[in-house]
Amino acid sequence: MHLDHSTTPYPHRHTHSATPALRPNGKRRALRIGLGGPVGTGKTATVAALCRALRDDLSIAVVTNDIYTREDAEFLLRNAVLPPERITAVETGACPHTAIRDDISANLEAIEDLEETIEDPLDLILVESGGDNLTATFSKGLVDAQIFVIDVAGGDDIPRKGGPGITGADLLVVNKTDLAPYVGVDLDGMARDAKAQRGDLPVAFTSLAAEGGVAPVRDWVRERLAAWRRT
Repeated sequence: MHLDHSTTPYPHRHTHSATPALRPNGKRRALRIGLGGPVGTGKTATVAALCRALRDDLSIAVVTNDIYTREDAEFLLRNAVLPPERITAVETGACPHTAIRDDISANLEAIEDLEETIEDPLDLILVESGGDNLTATFSKGLVDAQIFVIDVAGGDDIPRKGGPGITGADLLVVNKTDLAPYVGVDLDGMARDAKAQRGDLPVAFTSLAAEGGVAPVRDWVRERLAAWRRT
């Protein structure tokens, strides 16, 4: 579908809200946040860093998506970011966006299984998409908010190119900023282009190689959770 940007630099956006907020047993379900983005941008590393940063204060679980493997889930398990029972994998068998946007049944089943089997009530479920392109978005029936991850190694023209993932995600993460000097990327230019595409929607620049590098994303997640609890 062709997007005409002649009237506005970013399209009309609908707030994501997976429904219903209550589980069949009447208890409030966990906040669901989806993470999407192209291959190699650092989605799994961001999930791992978020788990380490939040696990002492929150009850967290993760659903990963891969086409034919469970590689991302196995990475999280090897790095012991959460107990094994809190990490599950969906093998999509097709393009990654199919399972997060078109037919979300496998992801919904995985989420329901986690909420039923983990004894303490979950605060947060992170749903990681398999590596996709700039059109990747999550169904509003699957997640309450979505993060889109790009990285500077992909080039500083990525925010300018737009696409639903960049223009509509609740948070855009520009990862691997430590590589900018080595790949000739202008971070200020990326920030300006992201602003032009996203308006007032937030953008976080991260370097997970640095201590506390996930802090901007962690803080955003905490804000979303606080808002979720107030509703």
